[in-house]
Amino acid sequence: MCYWLPCVLSCISIDVKVFLSTHLTLDWVGILGEQDISGNIQFLYLPGGIMNLVVLATCLLNRMQFPVFRAALKESTHTVLGAGFVLVFTIPMVRILINSDVNLENLPAMPQVMAQLVAGTLGDIYPFFAPTVGALGAFIAGSDSVSNLMLAQLQFDTAQLIEVSGGLLVAAQAVGAVAGNMIAIHNVVAASATVGLLGREGSIIRMNSIPTLYYLFTAGVITLAAVH
Repeated sequence: MCYWLPCVLSCISIDVKVFLSTHLTLDWVGILGEQDISGNIQFLYLPGGIMNLVVLATCLLNRMQFPVFRAALKESTHTVLGAGFVLVFTIPMVRILINSDVNLENLPAMPQVMAQLVAGTLGDIYPFFAPTVGALGAFIAGSDSVSNLMLAQLQFDTAQLIEVSGGLLVAAQAVGAVAGNMIAIHNVVAASATVGLLGREGSIIRMNSIPTLYYLFTAGVITLAAVH
């Protein structure tokens, strides 16, 4: 048996990863004059970049004619523009929320302030609403991952304030965020654009609201029972 083959493949995958993540990158340090806030785009390492490379390789391997490629590019661009319009507003909002603790007045981050408000208002019954908060984040941001990035700190801080398990509320956040994917604006717009139903997003969200509410109610009851 070739015991050395896994080692060789591992080394190759590491080298490819390093190459893709270090070449053709766009770095932005000191966004809006704040040295503590920076970001970068790794064009080749992003899923979209890899997909573009696959598209180019497919065109070359299949010897696709330019008119066919142009028609496919036009159709896919139309779909992407219709689905990606929502991201123009949601992504900056998420980044502002995450980096809100970087300010000249040394004010606490938005998730911490919201946690104090939620803990003072709902108190011990907040665990029931923890999945709903996660779903709301996914509804706004269009992704359960972004919802978790945006609101996990809120869930953990609230758990500390009401003296319950932080891990349990963060888990409830993740469960609710997955449920929120069913009514997430970005997901609904993307799906509608893909199947040619642009303009029907309101109807789709209304139909998906029923299973979403059932899901959140059940998850809230389970979370509340687990806490108390």
